[in-house]
Amino acid sequence: MALGAAPSLGAARAAAAAEQEQEQGQEQEQGQEQGQEQPQEQDEEEEAPARGAALEAFGDSAEARALLGRLRELPGELAAREVAEQQFRVIMDKYQEQPHLLDPHLEWMMNLLLDIVQDKTSPAVIKHLAFKFLYIITKVRGYKIFLRLFPHEVADVQSVLDMFTDQNPKDHETWETRYMLLLWLSVTCLIPFDFSRLDGNLIQPGETRMPVMDRILQIAESYLVVSDKARDAAAVLVSKFITRPDVRDRKMASFLDWSLCTLAHSSFQTVNGIIAMDGTLQALAQIFKHGKREDCLPYANTVLQCLDRCRLPECNQIRLRKLGVKLVQRLGLTFLKPKVAAWRYQRGSRSLAANLKLCTQGQSEQTPLTDGMNSDADEDYDIPEGVESVIEQLLVGLKDKDTVVRWSAAKGIGRMAGRLPRELADDVVGSVLDCFSFQEMDKAWHGGCLALAELGRRGLLLPLRLSEVVTVILKALTYDKKWGACSVGANVRDAACYVCWAFARAYEPQELKPFVTAISSALLIATVFDRDVNCRRAASAAFQENVGRQGTFPHGIDILTAADYFAVGSLSNCFLVISVFIAGFPEYTQSLIDHLVTLKVNHWDGAIRELSAKALHNLTPRAPEYSAVHVFPALLLKTSSSDLHTRHGSILACAEVVYALYKLVAQRDRPVTDYLDEKAVQGLKQIHQQLYDRHLYRGLGGELMRQAVCILIQNLSLSRMPFKGDPVIDGWQWLIDDTLRSLHLFSSHSRQQIKDTAVSALAALSREYYRRGPGDTGPAIAGELIPQYLAELQSPEEMTRCGFSSALGALPSFLLRGHLQQVLTGLRAVTCISPKDVSFAEARRDGLRAISSICQTVGVKAEGPPDEAVCRENVSEIYTALLNCMCDYTTDSRGDVGSCVREAAMTSLMDLMLLLVQMQPTLLEAPVCERVMCSLAQQASEKIDRVRAHAAHVFLTLLHFDSPPVPHVPHRGELETLFPRSTMASVNWKAPSQAFPLITQLLGLPAYRYHVLLGLAVSVGGLTESTVRHSTQSLFEYMKGIQGDPRDLGAFGESILRVFEDNLLNDRVSVALLKMLDQMLANGCFDIFTTEENHPFCVQLLTLCKEEIKKSKDIQKLRSSIAVLCGMVQFHGDVRNKVLLQLLLLLCHPFPVVRKAAASQIYEMVLTYSGVVGDEVMEEVMLVLSDTAWDAKLPVVREQRNRLCDLLAVPRPQLVPKPAAAEAGPGS
Repeated sequence: MALGAAPSLGAARAAAAAEQEQEQGQEQEQGQEQGQEQPQEQDEEEEAPARGAALEAFGDSAEARALLGRLRELPGELAAREVAEQQFRVIMDKYQEQPHLLDPHLEWMMNLLLDIVQDKTSPAVIKHLAFKFLYIITKVRGYKIFLRLFPHEVADVQSVLDMFTDQNPKDHETWETRYMLLLWLSVTCLIPFDFSRLDGNLIQPGETRMPVMDRILQIAESYLVVSDKARDAAAVLVSKFITRPDVRDRKMASFLDWSLCTLAHSSFQTVNGIIAMDGTLQALAQIFKHGKREDCLPYANTVLQCLDRCRLPECNQIRLRKLGVKLVQRLGLTFLKPKVAAWRYQRGSRSLAANLKLCTQGQSEQTPLTDGMNSDADEDYDIPEGVESVIEQLLVGLKDKDTVVRWSAAKGIGRMAGRLPRELADDVVGSVLDCFSFQEMDKAWHGGCLALAELGRRGLLLPLRLSEVVTVILKALTYDKKWGACSVGANVRDAACYVCWAFARAYEPQELKPFVTAISSALLIATVFDRDVNCRRAASAAFQENVGRQGTFPHGIDILTAADYFAVGSLSNCFLVISVFIAGFPEYTQSLIDHLVTLKVNHWDGAIRELSAKALHNLTPRAPEYSAVHVFPALLLKTSSSDLHTRHGSILACAEVVYALYKLVAQRDRPVTDYLDEKAVQGLKQIHQQLYDRHLYRGLGGELMRQAVCILIQNLSLSRMPFKGDPVIDGWQWLIDDTLRSLHLFSSHSRQQIKDTAVSALAALSREYYRRGPGDTGPAIAGELIPQYLAELQSPEEMTRCGFSSALGALPSFLLRGHLQQVLTGLRAVTCISPKDVSFAEARRDGLRAISSICQTVGVKAEGPPDEAVCRENVSEIYTALLNCMCDYTTDSRGDVGSCVREAAMTSLMDLMLLLVQMQPTLLEAPVCERVMCSLAQQASEKIDRVRAHAAHVFLTLLHFDSPPVPHVPHRGELETLFPRSTMASVNWKAPSQAFPLITQLLGLPAYRYHVLLGLAVSVGGLTESTVRHSTQSLFEYMKGIQGDPRDLGAFGESILRVFEDNLLNDRVSVALLKMLDQMLANGCFDIFTTEENHPFCVQLLTLCKEEIKKSKDIQKLRSSIAVLCGMVQFHGDVRNKVLLQLLLLLCHPFPVVRKAAASQIYEMVLTYSGVVGDEVMEEVMLVLSDTAWDAKLPVVREQRNRLCDLLAVPRPQLVPKPAAAEAGPGS
């Protein structure tokens, strides 16, 4: 079994580093005491090979070698250098996650680049480029690995120092050069010779030169206060340089004095102060990390006091606070002797295989620490004074507002505790546990969890403390606080999972055995019920780690297969599926249910409350007795809570638990009262009345209460509670009616959900409590409800119409019997558009859905009475209402709101036709079937992707339905050939590229041509680029196929003219159609008509265009008509002169923009179509069109227009002799 991944929060990387540090801790700290340069912390870990990674080697080696070899050839070309740099970045970035693959190739890459750098003939720009390449490699692999490869002979010291003389610290283009030079210099500082030896041979007679040691220190100090990344490299240089024995004796004190002065004179209120403090703190932290304890100890107290005076915890710079905490812990480690605590707990076996073997044998292994340096008694060791201050600052750091600071403080707490005597370390643990007070903020809880994890991993949290620690960790696993409009606590829960993950590695199974039940249950609860996906995944990883390391978690392997990393990604899947599987194991059933009842039913997030109620429904069968005896009474008590969220969640949960119990007893044909006593039944009955008496259906909380009680009504009705004839039924009915009547008062985002729950409640209530007996209707209630609901359909509020339309559609058949014709008439009125309710698209949509639902409810009887079923008398009226709504193109500020009406009409038509074809096919008449299929074809060729896809789905469903087939489908044989059942399932009708090539094939079928053209006109003349492009291409492909057939082209032209004529002055169609005609004329689709003089197509098209733009003030329409008229000049005969006359009339349109557009289009027309203008006047015509200011005053423009008339042999237009008439409009 694979080991569990570490939880999030970056804990995986940190934990791996810490584990490595723990294993090597003893020898590291001993080495430090002996004066060796052993790092106490590994900030940047060497990345291990990723398992299952895609890359196996540095496959771009040849390309990288060739690129580096060409660098010398790029001195004068900035663009070439930038391209080369970008290519190298692309190559290196592939290995960001697997940088170890570069290791075998680092040396030759560095040698190639350093050859360029060290070549004195190389231009400066090429040297800078080489350093940029070095930095790119360093960024990917990490400077600690790359540092080892720099040449570090004695001769390199002077050469690197000489390179610094050419550097400008203020040049922001070459900071990579300075960064790499500082790193290189830090390596040369490791040479085992006194720097003073380098000074004597370098000084020539008569020359004075600064000593090498001073030069390096000057460089380091100057770059510690720069604003670029060279500051970080300067800190590395200082740590290597100052800790040298020869430099330490001469320069350490002065450098520390300079550093403290810099800190004292810098302020974190200024940018320069922040930069200076950043570099100085980095340098100090590195010095106290790498320096020998005896060298740093004399200065530690002074540095600590200076750091206190800087008041870094008050700074708003995250990086400064983090560096402050890092430096504080380094000072604390300097105060304490490096030793490994003899009292620490150490788990003997860290191998999973060995651990499982030991668990199988029932053994445990404990490895005591017997090193001689641990034999000193704790009592003989005096703790320096500064330690208390350090511990206090680290504890304050645990509560910092930023995670990185808290994480650094937690690591500091762990390191410090490892060097303290047992009693003092236990005091530190107690102080950490104080962070878990409910008076503390979430930041303190998070920092406390990180600190506990660090202490546990290092063996500093002894088993005696586990009972306290586990108690607070269990609380942290469910920590969630409402904070304004959101919540806090996800980071706390995530860190608590990390603690559990760390404990699995730190302790022997027998140590955690008393807490297995609590920890496993808590982790599984977080895995399936946490709101945050990162926390669910962290809990899953922690559970997996415990299963692998401890081997004591019940049913661990089985649960992990169901609750893995990917499965817990879906919140609903966790609540409704995985939780049921886990609850199948008795050890976890009750804890899961209790958590939902205690913490999730009253959660601040409404979605969590709803999911919790559904989860309780699913979990009830796992523990029915417990749910009925303990859970349900607790939920019932909470329904009267003063807290809105608690009340809402409890009512939902009560409804779901009762329905789940009913399902169980229904299998034995018993009533639900077998599980619920009389007190519980009465409590359910009183919920509505209590809320009503307390006026809790009003205000903002009223939305939640109405929704919850409607769900309660629905579930109690489905559970067949013994309330028939009880007054509570009247109360429930009042609530449903009042809710539907008040929908417009609710927030827009919740109206639909409230309406749906109320309608569902009405359906369940009426089916259960309004039927008097088998076959016996309830005339009293039907006589009251239906007239009342029909009256509400005339409400001036759209949402009220929606609600009561849906309510009528949900009524059972025994209530509709005798009132069907009356109900259908009322609903048909809702679907009609009238001037006062033209924008009520949602009401029309719900009215259509209600008509369809009622038809399904009452059924079909061909010769039956119209008041009881769908029959021959009323089916035509139903079809008419549905088909009329297929033409609903209402628009408002939201856009095409009529689209939802058309979609509902299509769905209703499909349902009705399939119902009729299965029950009474004789009621399906050929004209109706043809109109339905043609209307669907039109919708399937229009521009809205969603509507097009829905129409195609309905069209194909009716075409391919075969039990029995739908009769009277026009051209069924051709349709089945064009749309074969086998390939249609894979077509994405929302994609224009797939839909239009198929739909344009219907243009070849006469019955569908008109309607498809009507839809295509809107698509081709639309605005969406992809829709326009693909619809146009598909149309032109079809036109190519009929170019050689005058008869088909003539029929096509007649259909276009009919579409134009039927939609005159309908801007939705006519403007788009003009755009389509413009493209067709420009692409020569009607060239065959141009061979005949005065072709009827052109004559009629000109007439329609004149009628369309007559007295129009629509600029877009006028522009489109100009383009069409210009395309029509290719036709021969008298019609050409008439077209030219219309264009010349538009040159004197009252709108200047139209005049300019007309002149521009005519100019292009004259150039495009030869023969329109005689050669002798061509030049003059072009000159008039191009030189005239067509936006000038009309008298001036009219003079030039008349001149064009003369040149083109077109009679001059005459002004209409009306005082109020517009100047020579296009309709004159």
